[in-house]
Amino acid sequence: MRQLLAETGYERLTVDAVAARAGIGKAAIYRRYASKVELAFAASVHDDDLPPPADTGSLHDDLLAIARRVHARMNAPAARQIGPAVIAELARSAELTEKFQQGPLAAERELYAKVLDRAAARGEIARPIDPAVVHLLVSGPIFFAVFGYRVPVDDAVLETIVTTVTAGLRP
Repeated sequence: MRQLLAETGYERLTVDAVAARAGIGKAAIYRRYASKVELAFAASVHDDDLPPPADTGSLHDDLLAIARRVHARMNAPAARQIGPAVIAELARSAELTEKFQQGPLAAERELYAKVLDRAAARGEIARPIDPAVVHLLVSGPIFFAVFGYRVPVDDAVLETIVTTVTAGLRP
């Protein structure tokens, strides 16, 4: 899928071509993905199954590990190519937005929930914190930098984002 995406570009990518390349029927793809954008996102960024977040022993370093992983996924060539298409499709389709909220975005928020639970158990944060808000605070700037402004994001930028967010979460 990624190779085909690189060859054709997102606009010319078809589910028929993906099925032919994979040697399966188009119906097999549509049983799992309702649209080309869902298929491309799962293949290029991630599906609903994410590895557990790193347990570094500190809230800051756990969030930095997630930020680095988010940046690496978003900055991959295939993801950079489909990012604008995903944004456009989400803006047009409430149904797709709901699927993303219940699927990949829920998986991402679960990573943040685990990190926040560990930080609370260590006494680093004292109040309940909504993982969806922390997800927006950490992943949002990375997403916008990569897909909106298309500015370079390096480890120093990730460090600044996470340091700022962590400072705001601590009592």
